[in-house]
Amino acid sequence: MTTDTAYRVNGVGRADGTGVWAVLLPAGRYDAERLVHHDTLELTGLDGTARPRPGDQVAVLADEPPRLVALGRVVAPTGEAPEDPDDPLSERGPAELVVAYTRRAFDEPVPADAVTLDRPVSPLDPAVFRRLVDRLGPPKERRSWLVSLDLPIEAESPAEAVRLFWAYVQELGPRELPAFVSPSGDELAMQAFVLGEEANQDPEEDD
Repeated sequence: MTTDTAYRVNGVGRADGTGVWAVLLPAGRYDAERLVHHDTLELTGLDGTARPRPGDQVAVLADEPPRLVALGRVVAPTGEAPEDPDDPLSERGPAELVVAYTRRAFDEPVPADAVTLDRPVSPLDPAVFRRLVDRLGPPKERRSWLVSLDLPIEAESPAEAVRLFWAYVQELGPRELPAFVSPSGDELAMQAFVLGEEANQDPEEDD
């Protein structure tokens, strides 16, 4: 990886005594991270000798175009992790690199043109890292939201209806089911989301 400046100590950028790295999301992983909340990012099958150490800072990037989608710190693997974070039933394997998210920007990524991506994990210049962090700006204030998912289900009993509900949720997931969200106390502002984006659910408005 190359950046607009050149600062390396033993091949690894340093800031406040920790390494600074850029991690490129694999193809298709960006959508998976947007659709379902994960506390960590697990990457397997990495090659090469340069590896972040626990405590190192990480800029998580998506490609085409390069953009910053999250910040994190490397943590020690605690065991095995799923190969596909969007599929909890997928086969499990060893997590070679685990990044604990400290800041997410999947919905509003910022440009990362100063970083040239040529491998999944590379050292990053601390000055470039700081500029990327500055582009994110301060975190938004957290607030309470009401999120609901309504499914008409035919069943012989309430218990069976609940079982079918969870079966449909697992089968269809956030890629197909619309979730309805509104600020607490303002249900009239409800919006539907599919695939992580606002989706119109009123067929009359499409005409």
